[in-house]
Amino acid sequence: MTDMVDEAAIRTAIAGVVRGDGGRLLSSLVANLRDFQLAEDSLQDALESALIHWTRSGLPTTPAAWLMQTARRKALDRLRRAANFRSKSSQIALAEEIIRADRDAGEKEAISDDRLRLIFTCCHPALDSRTSVALTLRSVAGLTTEEIAKAFLVSNEAMAQRLVRARHKIAQANIPFEVPRPETMAERLDAVLTVIYLIFTEGHSSSDGQLFRINLCEEAIRLVTILADLLPDQPEIEGLTALMLLHTARTGTRLSGTGEMICLEDQDRSQWDSDRIAAGLELIQRALARKSVGQYQLQAAIAALHAESPSFAETDWAQIALIYAGLFDIRPNPVFELNRIVAVSYSQGAEVALVALDGLALPLSGYQPYYAVRADLLVRLGDREAAGRAYRRAIDLSSSPAERQFLKRKANVAPRDGE
Repeated sequence: MTDMVDEAAIRTAIAGVVRGDGGRLLSSLVANLRDFQLAEDSLQDALESALIHWTRSGLPTTPAAWLMQTARRKALDRLRRAANFRSKSSQIALAEEIIRADRDAGEKEAISDDRLRLIFTCCHPALDSRTSVALTLRSVAGLTTEEIAKAFLVSNEAMAQRLVRARHKIAQANIPFEVPRPETMAERLDAVLTVIYLIFTEGHSSSDGQLFRINLCEEAIRLVTILADLLPDQPEIEGLTALMLLHTARTGTRLSGTGEMICLEDQDRSQWDSDRIAAGLELIQRALARKSVGQYQLQAAIAALHAESPSFAETDWAQIALIYAGLFDIRPNPVFELNRIVAVSYSQGAEVALVALDGLALPLSGYQPYYAVRADLLVRLGDREAAGRAYRRAIDLSSSPAERQFLKRKANVAPRDGE
């Protein structure tokens, strides 16, 4: 008799598959089944089955494919058990057809990628933009409710309610799961770009305990590249692509060989990805030349200033502060204001910046970078005691071990008992 595989190891393996392929699996199921809740429930059923079967028999050759096939069968089981079986007959037929054979790989569609197609579907005009963004982050990127809540700076409970309302709205309004015509894509562009941007943001500054999740960053770049092919010569698409390329050009220098976080000031700029920087700079220059400036172009312009600067000290902080002020005018956001204040601290001094920072105490009361910035300004002004309190709050709010260690090292704060 074959020995059972260690259950803890299988749980770890399942978590890894969900992290790497969960968004793809869920978005494909939603696209197949035309039902968000059914897709989520069926995938959860498949994960529960995986724990049982993989513990008995070990990991399959292709875990993601095993989960997809099992989730589709679980969906069919759920439909057959439903009390309103007759009304589900067409959906049952569709599920059976999907299980029997995959769709023709040579079929031509306006959007060939399930995730990008689903983003456009979720960004239907019948849904408000914030609801569209939240739902697609959950269904397309596979982010948790907690991760999405952090991106929106709202409570977990508020975000959970928003996602429930979004699913009900789709069902009640009978919103079709279909590819929009090219002439209607533009009206959904802002919401679509917001979704891709937030996928990238979660990857670049992960809320789940890792410093970053490169797979989400690369997924966002892949999606926006497909979008650029569908809607060429759009300056905000070019701006967002440039922004992501310029940021990921620095990914390899954000951690030391021992896994310690390295701040921008101390990164080895010679190790930045020169090819991505060159591509990003070309894109942002092309976008700005179209003279239709938007938030992603401005953020890319800031990233370009960092990329082109030979050192941290030689960065054009005054120009960066001006661009952040323009960003705030276009899209009022306290995080943009926080970043402007950081730039002001290097162009006008820490004292001026600290006065401005007081205005963000309430809107950013639970935002870790606010306290890290406050602590840094207080250190530069010589108030070590107040800086220590701010650092402690930043450490408490951080979910990343590498980030916590970095803040403790800067603050010279001894770990609490048991840490």
